[in-house]
Amino acid sequence: MDPTLRFLKKFIPKKLFEGLQPSYHYLMAFLAAVLYRFPADKIIVIAITGTKGKSTSTEILSAIFEAAGHKTALSNTVRFKVGSESRPNLYKMSMPGRLFTQKFLRQAVTAGCTYAIIEITSEAARFHRHKFIELDGLIFTNLAPEHIESHGSYEKYLAAKLSIATSLARSTKKRRIIVANADDVEGAKFLNMNVSEKYPYSLTHAAPYTLAHHEMSFTLDGQTLRANVSGTFNLYNILGAATFAKTHGVSIEVIKTALEQFKGVRGRVERIDAGQNFTVIVDYAHTKESLESLYKIFDGARKIAVLGNTGGGRDKWKRPAMAKVAEQYCDEIILTNEDPYDEDPHAIVEEMRQAIQKKPVQIILDRREAIAAALRKARPGDVLLITGKGTDPYICGPNNSKLPWDDATVVREELLKIKN
Repeated sequence: MDPTLRFLKKFIPKKLFEGLQPSYHYLMAFLAAVLYRFPADKIIVIAITGTKGKSTSTEILSAIFEAAGHKTALSNTVRFKVGSESRPNLYKMSMPGRLFTQKFLRQAVTAGCTYAIIEITSEAARFHRHKFIELDGLIFTNLAPEHIESHGSYEKYLAAKLSIATSLARSTKKRRIIVANADDVEGAKFLNMNVSEKYPYSLTHAAPYTLAHHEMSFTLDGQTLRANVSGTFNLYNILGAATFAKTHGVSIEVIKTALEQFKGVRGRVERIDAGQNFTVIVDYAHTKESLESLYKIFDGARKIAVLGNTGGGRDKWKRPAMAKVAEQYCDEIILTNEDPYDEDPHAIVEEMRQAIQKKPVQIILDRREAIAAALRKARPGDVLLITGKGTDPYICGPNNSKLPWDDATVVREELLKIKN
């Protein structure tokens, strides 16, 4: 929560506070735009929204535009980049509030960037963080139930996402382009928006395609393209980015080159290789759909899952649902701490444990110890999948406490201990 709001919350009745909160964020968005002289007017701004795939899609689109010779800026869950300058996102939110995004866009304009590619979440839309940003385009990736407690219902969650498309429809920019996943049940709603250009994408556009553990190949505009990432979800991410890039005149040859050079995104199916004879994957998967998609990549392999769930009253329904997915696809399961906030971490994982009936399951609340135990269990050829955190820089606990954290770093440290 915004520090100013956290302070005011102590003195304002709850219902009044909740009612005033959106107005506060709207005002802050306007003041930020004024302070930084409406920078979105001077750069091509592309928003990416959806439940899954937003960060990876921003990175792929940026890589394609850079391969085409353009200077880009991007803002996502993993990092903030302006030209060649990059720094990690330590906010634990994809689109920080207050003055951040307008300042970021001004920096992009000053640096001479042609494109600013920004990830916009439903929470950002709910609190008006995208207001006064004139959009040129939007990519819609997919939608699945998420943040339901926060929004109040799936319908309100969808409405928050659609409000981003409405902002594009009302934009003063000449070209207002929507690229949407036509295979998603909600894709048609985005493609029905009143914008100047609409482009659907679908797996049928990539057929025939082949997905392997470490790479993929697919067909686009009659050419065979290859990428060093895996999973159907990443093929969707590529298709969305490629479709948008083509609307700005990027050739299929440039797209092909960009994908061959693309190395993936930290914390997104990130492979940790320290010379061990088994595979270790760190991934941000935090919904049952993304968890299932990740596990399916490694069909046929013996899998060990390390996972937990978020506290603070966030989407409690996901806890048993995600545990059941782990039981369905994995051979051994270790339940551990993730971000408990003010909830009892043992109670969180116990809700998950009760949903697991047939597979071996351990509870090891200390996340480092859980990862170490899983590494010791791994046999040659196994796949160890550590999910939920990705590149999250902290484990968030009670009273706003934050423990500095990075799953990939911990894996490397624990692998080194085993070697020694």
